[in-house]
Amino acid sequence: MLGLSEQREEHMFTHVTVGADDVEASRQFYDAALGALGVELGKGPDPKGRYWWRTPYGAFAVGKPIDGEPACHANGGTIGFAAQTPEMVQAFHDAGVAAGGRAIEDPPGERRGAFGTLLAAYLRDPSGNKVCAVHRVG
Repeated sequence: MLGLSEQREEHMFTHVTVGADDVEASRQFYDAALGALGVELGKGPDPKGRYWWRTPYGAFAVGKPIDGEPACHANGGTIGFAAQTPEMVQAFHDAGVAAGGRAIEDPPGERRGAFGTLLAAYLRDPSGNKVCAVHRVG
């Protein structure tokens, strides 16, 4: 067992990528919504036309599907982004809607469930992908 000073953080994911037919509209949406969470502007496009947002804990990308087929969203899928403060949840929502996203589900606010109390805001990005910002209370 590692001591506190020797512990390393474990992360389940290295990156998440979603498809978009209008990559520029999605880039603008994610620059605004993720910017409200303190994430730097997306970098790109890379050689495959994707834009990337990176943090010390992982990366998120958006681009046209590599197989050339139209982009589609995952039915039942949600991508959750961490919000460091309660205010960031609302800022994510407002910036995302202003940048072409669509508010879905309940308005931004408190959710109680198996993981305790969360503050969350859910949006559909310009391509229909379901995303949210979440701040864990307490």
